[in-house]
Amino acid sequence: MNKINGYTEEEARNLIQYVCEGRNSGKTLSGIFAGYAQKTGRAKGSVRNYYYALLRSSGDERVKKLLSGTDLKAESIVQFSEEETDKMLKAILEQKSRGVSVRKAVLKLSGGDDKLMLRYQNKYRNVLAKQPDRIDKLMRECGLDPDGADGARRKLEDEINGLYDRLASGLKEENKRLTMIIKKLTDENSLLKLQVKNLR
Repeated sequence: MNKINGYTEEEARNLIQYVCEGRNSGKTLSGIFAGYAQKTGRAKGSVRNYYYALLRSSGDERVKKLLSGTDLKAESIVQFSEEETDKMLKAILEQKSRGVSVRKAVLKLSGGDDKLMLRYQNKYRNVLAKQPDRIDKLMRECGLDPDGADGARRKLEDEINGLYDRLASGLKEENKRLTMIIKKLTDENSLLKLQVKNLR
């Protein structure tokens, strides 16, 4: 078997065994990849990529032999269409506008299907990070204000800053006034002392 991502046949066998044992003990694939990465010093992403590349190499006789007796198979991931993506994003955004967290929104949207929930969540975060304009556009289509939360926060910050500036300005004026009073009282005190001295 040719190396895939730098793994030897023995490493491939060890990984398959580790995954099978982990699945039998109820661990998630993500947890298994993290555990194997820690055990071998490899990156979790590298372990995951290798695992799926290995499963998709089932035409290789040695890979078939490694996978024989296991129920491990690579599920094909069907990409979201643009229409499906927009529909899913709108549903999440509408839930968020009602104060529902993204996690709860995708859980509801996926009907409790953990894998689908994770896919929805990842897609939402990916679009949010890489296509913020698309999120704004979809919010407007849903009748939501894209600047709603940020706009309210900015308005509150502006009000707080304005209040601080007014207080600071007021304190400066008060400080000036008190400084003048103190100077006046100091001068009057000096004058009184001089008068008392002259009376003696």
